[in-house]
Amino acid sequence: MAEITTSEIREYLLKKQGREVNLNGIRSDLNIVKGSKSWDAIRNILYQLEVSRVVRQSGKRDGVYKVVTQVKPVSVFGKERRPPISVNFPCDSETRMPMPWEEDIVMREGDLILIAGQSNYGKTTLAMNIAGENIDSNPVLMGNEYTTVDGEPTPRFLNRIDAMDWVKWYDEDGDRFTLLPVRDDYVEHIVKDRMNIIDWINIPDELYLISRLSEDMKRAVGKGVIVAVIQKSSGSSSGRGGQFTKDFTDLEILLDPLPESSVDEVLLTLGKIKESRARVMGRSFAYGIRNGVKIINLREVYKCKACFGKGWRYQKPCTECNRSGYIE
Repeated sequence: MAEITTSEIREYLLKKQGREVNLNGIRSDLNIVKGSKSWDAIRNILYQLEVSRVVRQSGKRDGVYKVVTQVKPVSVFGKERRPPISVNFPCDSETRMPMPWEEDIVMREGDLILIAGQSNYGKTTLAMNIAGENIDSNPVLMGNEYTTVDGEPTPRFLNRIDAMDWVKWYDEDGDRFTLLPVRDDYVEHIVKDRMNIIDWINIPDELYLISRLSEDMKRAVGKGVIVAVIQKSSGSSSGRGGQFTKDFTDLEILLDPLPESSVDEVLLTLGKIKESRARVMGRSFAYGIRNGVKIINLREVYKCKACFGKGWRYQKPCTECNRSGYIE
């Protein structure tokens, strides 16, 4: 048998790009007999290919190599410049006043909107209002807030859409949205080039995996948009998973109870924002929720300068903000 050539090894490695290979595996796949000239030649060829950056040793002297994924330069000029996309955010249900920051946020194809909120403080309300305001784009809804383990709409979901009587959820052709009975493995079911709303994502143990999941969702959605809902702890500046939740997020919305509110109002704070036309990161807004779905009394609030948003001053309740830490 003729001695194996560098060209043959290159051809073999083309199918292994991005993966690990080892000497014995290559010899087995190519039917190289022990004791033949090709048996030892493999090691020399891989050494030459490492110099050419076709493979890279593991560094452990164990005969394991990572096959380098070959890339070509990307041309920039002459490429189509795609404009920002339109995403409608919820409005005050009484005044129809939109969220004050809507015009300042720049959304792009493939963006991830992350809603992180404390339990029972309006995450689903906000997600469903986003669905309602974008009903013309036929949004996709999935998650345990929307369907039961038997694959049916949950009673709360049905009550919510009935209460959102300002949204035309269906027409003569049927539902104007797509409801999927998916409660995990969301990436596998994302509908490409559409708005996909996932309420909510639960990663009970290895919280850092939210970063990889976010990246995978963005890849899967194509030219669409992901709206993902996760839980958040009291007083935290990020959702469950900490900094990992922010890695691939383009717009982060944090929901907390408005301190000292007598009617359990929501405090919405804008966290990470990838692109904007004006300063919006860190701004806060307050609103109430009526009938579980209607956003009311929407207004911007500011941290109290007297107590620096603490609610207390010199170990006494702040009289400027009535201990809430925020003023209007």
